[in-house]
Amino acid sequence: MSMPEPIGLIAGAGALPLMEARGMRAAGRSVCAVAFAGSYDPQLPGLCDRFAKVAITRPGGWIRRFRGWHVREAVMVGAVRKSRMYDPLRHLRYLPDSRALRLWYRVLRHDRRDQAVLAAIAEELSRSGIELIDSTRYIPDHLASAGPMTKHLPGAHELADIEFGWPILMRMNDLDIGQSIAVSSRDVIAVEAMEGTDAMIERAGKLARHGRWTLLKGPKPDKDMRFDVPTVGIETIHKLAAGGATCLAVAAGRVILLDKPTLLAEADKAGIAVIGVEDTQGS
Repeated sequence: MSMPEPIGLIAGAGALPLMEARGMRAAGRSVCAVAFAGSYDPQLPGLCDRFAKVAITRPGGWIRRFRGWHVREAVMVGAVRKSRMYDPLRHLRYLPDSRALRLWYRVLRHDRRDQAVLAAIAEELSRSGIELIDSTRYIPDHLASAGPMTKHLPGAHELADIEFGWPILMRMNDLDIGQSIAVSSRDVIAVEAMEGTDAMIERAGKLARHGRWTLLKGPKPDKDMRFDVPTVGIETIHKLAAGGATCLAVAAGRVILLDKPTLLAEADKAGIAVIGVEDTQGS
């Protein structure tokens, strides 16, 4: 009996790499993972046929592992805390290899935005015969769908905020600022930047003291789905509830809902409407 065709998984922190590994196995693929040391979930090795810890700044190590495992396609998912890369001791803790230095010289010394970094990594992998693929291919059931997804529906107030805020969110994406904003009474009260969505939610909750605000989250319509796809987890729902939010609007087909059925049930319990916005909204 022949072994299933291997697929690579480049894993950061969080539950998303676990979902990806399960989806790959369900599709009959042999999962070969390289995971960033100090970041990955301890459950991940048990879901993989082959597994190795790697350094985040040594892509040559990832490539050698994948080539040894005969991997030709890979998915890159999971969080990497930017604060790690701004650590004053980073040059000692994350000594780069020759591939990382080449990436720095060719691309990253000029542009260190997330998309530039990830595109450069994808190109380096491709040069070695490993293609990064759509990171949502094996988790389609966890993507946001169009329209209301919770039993609790958005009211006129929330719908007006979505109509107002969605074009602003898309413009913000064009500028590579962030992928989330908070809106209340047709006014932007918070914008996500390097601190991440959860920290922005806490800030928005303090600013909107009377509650009843909406979080809008999603990438631009031409988003490269190979990496950095926006994700919402159950903890985000809990933070929204604590901050007085009443609605979460996400881009349909372009935002991942971690453990979607449970997340939507938690949102209903908290009185938060979750709605998927199609690309035509605000265009």
